[in-house]
Amino acid sequence: MAAGNVNPFNLSDSEDEADQRAEDDVHIEKNSSVGTQGPSSNNPFSPQADAEPPALLVSSTRTSPSVEGISVSVAAAAMTVALAETRVSVDVIAAQLIRDHYILTALEFHTELLESGRELPRLRDYFSNPGNFERQTGTPPACKDQGLGPGGPLNRAGSISTLDSLDFARYSDDGNRESDERVAESDTQERNKNYSSHPETQEPIRPLEKRALNFLVNEYLLKNEYKLSAITFSDENDDQDFELWDDVGLNIPKPPDLLQIYRNCGSSLPSPRNTVDVAVGVESGELTGNYITQKSDLLQQQQTEVVEELEYQISLLNEEKQSLADYIKKLQSEIQSLRRTVSPTPHDQGLQPNPPFSSTPPQPPLDNGQYLDVRGASEPDNPPTESNPPTQTISNPTHISSQPHAKLKSRGTVVFDQPNRKLSPAFQQALLSFCKMSADSRLGAEVSRIADNEESVMLMLGRCLPHIVPNVLLAKREELIPLILCTACLHPEPKERDQLLHILFNLIKRPDDEQRQMILTGCVAFARHVGPTRVEAELLPQCWEQINHKYPERRLLVAEACGALAPYLPKEIRSSLVLSMLQQMLAEDKADMVREAVVKSLAIIMGYIDDPDKYSQGFELMLLSLGDPSERVVSAIHQVFIPAFAAWTTELGNLQTTLIPSLLARIEKLLKQGEHGLDEHKLHMFLSALQSLIPPLFSVVIQNAPFTHRVNLQGDIPPIEVTRFPRPASPLQDIATIVGSRETLSALLILYDYQLEHEGTTGWDSLLWVVNQLLPQLIDIVGRINVASTTCVHEFSRFFWRLCRTFGKIFTNTKVKPQFQEILRLSEENVDALTGNGILTKATVPIYATGVLTCYNQDEDRKLLVGFLEDVMTTLSLSHAPLDSLKASFVELGANPVYHELLLTVLWYGVVHTSALVRCTAARMFELLVKGVNETLVAQRVVPALITLSSDPEISVRISTIPAFGTIMETVTQKELLERVKMQLASFLEDPQYQDQHSLHMEIIRTFGRVGPNAEPRFRDEFVLPHLHKLALGNNVQATESKRIDIATQLFEAYSALSCCFISEELMVNHFLPGLRCLRTDMEQLSPEHEVILSSMIKEGEIKVENRGIGQAEGSVSIAASLVGEDAKTKFLSKMGQLTTSGAMLANVFQRKK
Repeated sequence: MAAGNVNPFNLSDSEDEADQRAEDDVHIEKNSSVGTQGPSSNNPFSPQADAEPPALLVSSTRTSPSVEGISVSVAAAAMTVALAETRVSVDVIAAQLIRDHYILTALEFHTELLESGRELPRLRDYFSNPGNFERQTGTPPACKDQGLGPGGPLNRAGSISTLDSLDFARYSDDGNRESDERVAESDTQERNKNYSSHPETQEPIRPLEKRALNFLVNEYLLKNEYKLSAITFSDENDDQDFELWDDVGLNIPKPPDLLQIYRNCGSSLPSPRNTVDVAVGVESGELTGNYITQKSDLLQQQQTEVVEELEYQISLLNEEKQSLADYIKKLQSEIQSLRRTVSPTPHDQGLQPNPPFSSTPPQPPLDNGQYLDVRGASEPDNPPTESNPPTQTISNPTHISSQPHAKLKSRGTVVFDQPNRKLSPAFQQALLSFCKMSADSRLGAEVSRIADNEESVMLMLGRCLPHIVPNVLLAKREELIPLILCTACLHPEPKERDQLLHILFNLIKRPDDEQRQMILTGCVAFARHVGPTRVEAELLPQCWEQINHKYPERRLLVAEACGALAPYLPKEIRSSLVLSMLQQMLAEDKADMVREAVVKSLAIIMGYIDDPDKYSQGFELMLLSLGDPSERVVSAIHQVFIPAFAAWTTELGNLQTTLIPSLLARIEKLLKQGEHGLDEHKLHMFLSALQSLIPPLFSVVIQNAPFTHRVNLQGDIPPIEVTRFPRPASPLQDIATIVGSRETLSALLILYDYQLEHEGTTGWDSLLWVVNQLLPQLIDIVGRINVASTTCVHEFSRFFWRLCRTFGKIFTNTKVKPQFQEILRLSEENVDALTGNGILTKATVPIYATGVLTCYNQDEDRKLLVGFLEDVMTTLSLSHAPLDSLKASFVELGANPVYHELLLTVLWYGVVHTSALVRCTAARMFELLVKGVNETLVAQRVVPALITLSSDPEISVRISTIPAFGTIMETVTQKELLERVKMQLASFLEDPQYQDQHSLHMEIIRTFGRVGPNAEPRFRDEFVLPHLHKLALGNNVQATESKRIDIATQLFEAYSALSCCFISEELMVNHFLPGLRCLRTDMEQLSPEHEVILSSMIKEGEIKVENRGIGQAEGSVSIAASLVGEDAKTKFLSKMGQLTTSGAMLANVFQRKK
């Protein structure tokens, strides 16, 4: 071999080179008998002290495993010939330290050389290669020679991992986990061999390589504006966070981007494995002939010795191979003899005519299970011989009773027909080799063997599923749920089960409703199969890990899973850990849908909890949920949680003694605190909870009645009327569901009504509590709420309506109505005595009328309601009491068209009443009723009644009809009807008998200001504005100053309200501006502050008129918005507080009459 030739496989940092150089310190001696004399020290070409001794590598152990056994004496002898220096080379010392795994000593040696400026390439390359420090499964050659065992190499440190040197197969995505120890060393060597001989063949991508490349690809897409592609790519890799490089799992800095890597891929430095040490600076022609001759002889001697050594090793290996083959034949003959001793079954005899010639596949050692190795058909472990033909027979492993995992049904021996051919076994195998099958990869290894029992199947699925899931489309991943769950249920390894359940909960990045239902169904099936202990140990941790996940859909899955798994958990965990998890999510989660699911899961917990100490915690959770700002959460609390919580409190006996009294106490406390302003939201919260407790309360009453022992479900049981109970908000509030069935409820209701009507309530403690404690307390609370609060009145009305409808008509007539009537005490003879009676002015009147008397709609019920309203109207009118309670009743009842005829009947009673006070009240009530009544009733019933009252002998009655007429002008669209009302109002304004009626003028101006902006434009333009102008003009000559200021104040409010309307130029010039000027004349003398605002209004109106003359102004512009600007308004309001005029004159400025 020429000196200039360099072996391409001379790897400077390989272990083989170290092996060939390792024993230099043993064999190298200063000896003149070698045959060549070393050059003198003054020779300029003599080797230096640290020069690398010459060596020849014919191959690498990475391509030929047999070289490991070659004695290093050949290489040592070659180096001895070449080295004539008295000192041992530092490179030889370094090689020996590395070979014997004195790594720390070698590192110290390397450091000292660096400090002295003599860096050694061998040590530099060794310590810069992280692969030298990875944990190996095999035993290094150095350790084999010295008997050090398999623990030779140092454990790899994560801080020196690099992307190109990291062995991803040994570490999982979660960190430095050990790889499967069962991977054979021979597979690794075979893979390396294939890779060395076929460099273009790539190994399968490893998990961490994939995550690193995914990160770089996503970064490239975002930098180059491929945003949609980046979003899709991120969705398809939902198990990775592309915003954080550390999520990849590599303990190295982030590499350059893809563009930089691409640009540098051709110019990067070569790997140390591809470099050789080459001497430079000397031409071959400059060397002496003696030196060249010596070099050539030395190389020839080296080659001869290496070839002899290799031939010797080959002969040894052949001998070992032959001995192993003989041993295999011996074992096979023993197996055949053992089979002959076993008597075959008739079935087996028919299937296996020649059992002595059946080959037995070797027992696979992996997984402690049985496999059917399909590689035996094309890659037999033993070559076929004359006495052992390749009959492809697979024996049933379950025939041997000692195999613990053989659980499948026994299968017969499979025999394949053999062709009547005389092909040689070698030719047959060569022919079959063209069937392309690969068992070298991970997937090929899995495919090539078939599991033969349940445990082997589970082990195979546990290995394959983590590789399958990431490659399935997101929209179809729920198809994997059964496979994942079955494997997680049956897999024997806890770590694998944990990984599979982790995959299940992270299967889909943002699961929709259907996908979550599939996962939950699987979780429940898993829980039923494995029992409470494994549910607690394996499923709950998965929920806990995702309780704060960034995606609400994942937190929603956790909340739903807690409820679905509640029946299958240990009761201690159910009432402690799970309850705490849900409580935390309810208080902290910001997503409405998550809190809604939490409430429903809490309801399920309440249905299974049996620890009485948790009652107070459940009550606080109920209050917390009731105060939630989301309507869907509040709806869930009423539909699911409260019924479940009430069922538990019923079992504890706390419904009547604790739960309902606690809510009533909070309502009373709220009323005491709200004397100056009631918190209506909290009142609604508590009252709605009480309303949801009515069905459980009635169930307690009928299930604890004296007649329960007489319930007979035999025979014909009449069905329950459809309208017997209010419609339940959910099935859990259906009383039939609470008591068990509709048949049971029907039988109980029959006995319930009979007991109330004939036998009374003696000994019926649960009902007596309702009658003697609950109802009186509720009626007292009703008397203390503000009657002007429409919301409170409506809430309590609905509560009493549901209470009375649930407990039935007999209960309402005999227990509820008498208590209200006792409080109200309505009778003709007590009219004078009731002057100032406070109870008639409270909310008790509208709540009794709308919540109790409207429960049933038969004739006697309607007559009772009509009579009550007539009595209240009469009593309040004759006693000069405020009409707020009557108005509240009309507003609440008027919202339902069913009661319009009934209310008109009550008002007609007032129209024809003998007392003018009652007729005045009736006239004012028409104003409240007109807005909700259809125009037909207005034309047929309302307007005739009002016209009748407008001709009443009493002027006060006539004046009382004006607001109702104004409301008709505001709401009705029928022209004929509007004309009738317009004529009636015109008669009030133009009839001489009303010329000096100050009260009538005040009422008309107030009504015009209220209805003018909303009335028909024609009515406003032709009737309202001209008459306001006349009234303003007439007020200028009013002699009485008090009347003048009253009219002026009402006119100011009316003009302010009408200024927001579009007013034509003609009306502006003829009526609006003249009326304002008349009003300003009054205000100049009576209220200068008003005069300032009026002047601004007039000036702005004049500007509008001028602008319209020049060019049409755009659209309808609010004059008030521009006239009463912020500065003017602030100035006016500040001066209003400084008025020093007589209090009697300005007491009612800007104060509307009610």
